Amino acid sequence: MANRIVLNTISYHGKGAVENVLPELNARGFKKAFVCTDPDLVKFGVTKKVTSLLDAAGFPYFLFSDIKPNPTIENVKSGVEAFKKSEADCIVAVGGGSAMDTAKAIGIIVENPEFADVRSLEGVAPTKKHAVFTIAVPTTAGTAAEVTINYVITDVEKKRKFVCVDVNDIPEIAVVDPDMMSTMPKSLTAATGMDALTHAIEGYITAGHCAISDMFHLEAIRLISKNLRGAVENTDEGREGMALGQYIAGMGFSNVGLGIVHSMAHGLSALYDTPHGVACAIILPTGLEYNAPVAGKRYRAIGKAMEVAGIDMMDDDEAAKATIAAVKKLSADVGIPADLKGILKEEDIAFLSESAYADACRPGNPRETSVEEIKQLYRKLM
Repeated sequence: MANRIVLNTISYHGKGAVENVLPELNARGFKKAFVCTDPDLVKFGVTKKVTSLLDAAGFPYFLFSDIKPNPTIENVKSGVEAFKKSEADCIVAVGGGSAMDTAKAIGIIVENPEFADVRSLEGVAPTKKHAVFTIAVPTTAGTAAEVTINYVITDVEKKRKFVCVDVNDIPEIAVVDPDMMSTMPKSLTAATGMDALTHAIEGYITAGHCAISDMFHLEAIRLISKNLRGAVENTDEGREGMALGQYIAGMGFSNVGLGIVHSMAHGLSALYDTPHGVACAIILPTGLEYNAPVAGKRYRAIGKAMEVAGIDMMDDDEAAKATIAAVKKLSADVGIPADLKGILKEEDIAFLSESAYADACRPGNPRETSVEEIKQLYRKLM
């Protein structure tokens, strides 16, 4: 079977990368940008790091920030209308996964209006045209939405998140500048960083993994485990390492899928508004234990990337346990809770388990599962 790999046409990495936004817009003859961003990023001056460059050059733009942390169908619909009224001809997405996911959905619907209901984009939608030209500038080191063909939207009415997978949604240009991430608070840095680690680990053991994705994921695991603690303390080295690590993880998982950790986490965010990265971090060790009978032999490579001491001298079972312990320690070191106590309610487990089983990430899990087994995993996390 042939393996498909989809990446940005162009990406910029490192300090000062954001200075490439304006030249790239000018080089393509665009006239007005639709700046899609998070309201808090506007409030705290983060978005201004991009818009000030546009202001200085007199490049017109429309600022859209009607976005929630877990973007909704209504956010997308209002964004589509705002884009049409703005008379913009390109999108600059500035933010974390919420802003970039919203921008992706807006860009897709503007060019494919038959999907204006938004819900019809769930799964692998048969869109015909590529989204509006987009430059994505991440402000968090976690989601890697700037390099993925995925985005996630919340259906408030049905109390669920749905995943959209579409090669037409990937931003043409990614601008990954650690300076754009320097104002992230510790808790957000930790949560998004653990989301990135979950991407890398789930992507490495997913049923669809291949040689190219393995290369991406192992390097991402190495970078993230080495730099996340430093990023939480806001060191330059930590921020730069995490900015690169999360992007590389996105290069991998976007092309081969994830697993039940993400499918279970999506429901928690939709129902309880639990930060996605926190949900992933809490579930990840349990997901690894569950998948060990099928994928456990691959855990040794994960442990080596995390620099687990003496792992070469261990048998497969010992190596798997040591790797899971290393994941738990990293999560604890950056302040992530160990379980779902105080979050998960028993009366919601059936609904959450059914949603997780129906989630687009679940088929990628290396071990076949069921609604009943997912219920048991949720209960184990209480």
